[in-house]
Formats: sequence, C-alpha cells, structure tokens
Amino acid sequence: MSISMSSASLPVCRTMLSNLGHMLDKAQAFVDEKKCDPSALTQYRLAPDMLPFTRQILIACDAVKNGVARISGVEAPKFDDTETTLAELKARIEKTLAFLGSVPAATLDGTETKEITFPSGRDTTRTMQAEAYLKHWMLPNLFFHVTMAYAILRHNGVNLGKTDYLVGPAA
Repeated sequence: MSISMSSASLPVCRTMLSNLGHMLDKAQAFVDEKKCDPSALTQYRLAPDMLPFTRQILIACDAVKNGVARISGVEAPKFDDTETTLAELKARIEKTLAFLGSVPAATLDGTETKEITFPSGRDTTRTMQAEAYLKHWMLPNLFFHVTMAYAILRHNGVNLGKTDYLVGPAA
C-alpha cells in the first residue's frame, strides 16, 4: 500500500516548521538570558558564502508554501521577506503553518504524476513529476534549511539538541 501525497507532505512540513519555531523560542530565551544583540544570531552565517540565519528561515518557509502550492494547484501567499527579528521570523513560520492548514489534503492526493516546473537557480528551471519533486527537491530543501538554522543557533551557544530538531516543543 502506498502513502498519499498529503500524508507524505503536510504532517512532515508542519512538524519541521513547528520544530523550527521551537528553536526560535529557544534562541529568544538565549538572547534574553545573555542580554546579547539578537542580530548576532539573525545575521550569522557559518561560512562567508553561506546565507545568514534569517534567510535560512525564510527559505525553509518558502520551500513549504511554494512546494505545497505547486503540487496542490492552490495559490501560495506572497510574503515580503522583510523579517529581521526573531519575533518576525517566528511570525513568518506561523503564517506558513496557517497556509498549510488551509490546503485541503484532497488537492494534493492523486497528483503524483503531475508535472511541476520550478526555479532551480537564478536563471534556470527544472521539471519533475510531483512525487519526485516532493521527495527529491521540496522536502530535502526544507530539511537542509532547518538544519542550517539549527547549526547556526547551536554553534552560537543556543541550548539545542537533537530532540529539539526532531520533536520540537513536545521534547
């Protein structure tokens, strides 16, 4: 028996974004406790050519909202990408979760062979069937950017562990 596109996407995306929100809560607690400038976290990058923490959050949210929209045929909301604070980034996650909650599972189910064309670079696009897009592009992209956000926070001393990444607020 195969799993549905909705069960392979919606709960996974909800969990990862909720866990990312939990990590932001821990980052805010760290900033409050240490009385440090939050931009030390939001602008941090692990390598000079890497995007900063803020962009990791924005891209994780965009991977979800745009990916689910492409597969389901539902229009994705437009976000301005103006978030700079931990609270604004947390609100971005909440807006993305709200969008996910509005997407009917039925719009995803049965789309496995639907052709999805999406940007895969600054000047390039790629086309994949929806199931392959979900498994080999959308979800790995989400996991990558959540992992980078985790690594940046952890590197800077935020008290995070594997259960924060995997279980989030239920840890």
